[in-house]
Amino acid sequence: MAKKETLKVTLVRSPIGAQPKHRETVRGLGLKKMHQTVELEDTPAVRGMVNKIDYMVRVED
Repeated sequence: MAKKETLKVTLVRSPIGAQPKHRETVRGLGLKKMHQTVELEDTPAVRGMVNKIDYMVRVED
């Protein structure tokens, strides 16, 4: 079985003051604290969420 691609997503800007939908997107990605990193499967849904809040997160392949 092929190894699944993953993304490392790190929250680098606070969601305080951001639009409510953007805050919900941050929580939906599993990010709770500043500088927290989560490893997520690289899917179109996750890519779309990351693109929506690209000004708040740093992504590594």
